[in-house]
Amino acid sequence: MPTDTYSKLNLSPNIDDPDTFYAELINMQVGLSEEEAQSALSKLLLILANQIGDDEVLLEAIKTAREHTLDQKQS
Repeated sequence: MPTDTYSKLNLSPNIDDPDTFYAELINMQVGLSEEEAQSALSKLLLILANQIGDDEVLLEAIKTAREHTLDQKQS
């Protein structure tokens, strides 16, 4: 995350129905091979990135996702 205290990236819960969203995300992958599922997730990511459209937010999200992944790996 940026070193300043201001961040445009919202990490607070912001999905009206997260359980339904998660279920749909999982259901999207049903019947797909692992490669197809990864492709579908990548396409979804690009669609959502386009919807956000703010480079600063997107770059911060990439950095945050990587940092959180590495933190879990070290735990």
